[in-house]
Amino acid sequence: MGRLSVSLAGLELDNPIIPASGTFGYGYEFAELYDIDILGSLAFKTTTLNKRYGNPTPRIAETASGMLNAIGLQNPGVDKVIEEELPKLRNCFHKPIVANISGFSVEEYKEVARRLNGQEQIGLFEVNVSCPNVSGGGIHFGNDPALAKEVTAAVKSVSDKPVFIKLSPNVTDIVAIAKACQEGGADGLSLINTLIGMRIDLKKRAPVIANVTGGLSGPAIFPVALRMVYQVSRAVDIPVIGIGGIGSARDVIEMMLAGASAVEVGAANFADPFICKKIIEELPVVMDELGIENIRDIIGGCK
Repeated sequence: MGRLSVSLAGLELDNPIIPASGTFGYGYEFAELYDIDILGSLAFKTTTLNKRYGNPTPRIAETASGMLNAIGLQNPGVDKVIEEELPKLRNCFHKPIVANISGFSVEEYKEVARRLNGQEQIGLFEVNVSCPNVSGGGIHFGNDPALAKEVTAAVKSVSDKPVFIKLSPNVTDIVAIAKACQEGGADGLSLINTLIGMRIDLKKRAPVIANVTGGLSGPAIFPVALRMVYQVSRAVDIPVIGIGGIGSARDVIEMMLAGASAVEVGAANFADPFICKKIIEELPVVMDELGIENIRDIIGGCK
């Protein structure tokens, strides 16, 4: 094991850097810029059972320290991902990948996971529970501990790969949701997803985004993500992937000290498509400066 190597529920990574779902496409686009095999892993774009065209435009807006998006889970559907996207990725990335999945009912989550489970490339599932439960009146699965636990158990029932649940920060008690997912059999957790926000066009006096609100990501949410990772990692006995505003090697170390076993880099990929490569190259330098021999030794090391 190298000094940057980490483990996620038995999945060994050369380093803790994973591009976040929705910010790296299906990976092969970035392979035109650099050798993406240097990544620890990558999380592909959220995949649903059926094709989705997403929300109406405009659906992205800049903020002073990040961005808002309301893409609406645009994706070609799980069958097209298996038939077209994964073979393209296989040609340029030769490590296990993170399959980010979502659904609008428990059965949809279960079916997407079942179809993807047989794909050798997939190292673990990352289950996005921010979608509304249509049969439950539109409540987000991730807002209710019982629903989150039910989705977790459903995906686990058809998966022989680790299952991580991606948690929403837009809840009253994220620790309660985390514990429910662990009770449902989750092998790990990813947090946080985006915070709900909006912008207003001063001339039109109307929301900038057609969907009115969107998910806030970028440096603005790093302190919130850090706090939630700190709280959740101390309340559960499963590994945590830290997400939210990470843009440097120092951010990575801070997030891992809070309790993350690995991190996902999101909005920073839009500002600098080489950011993951730069962070991986910078990590040993910053570790030497801080007297860190092995990065896995600092996980949860904040006193």
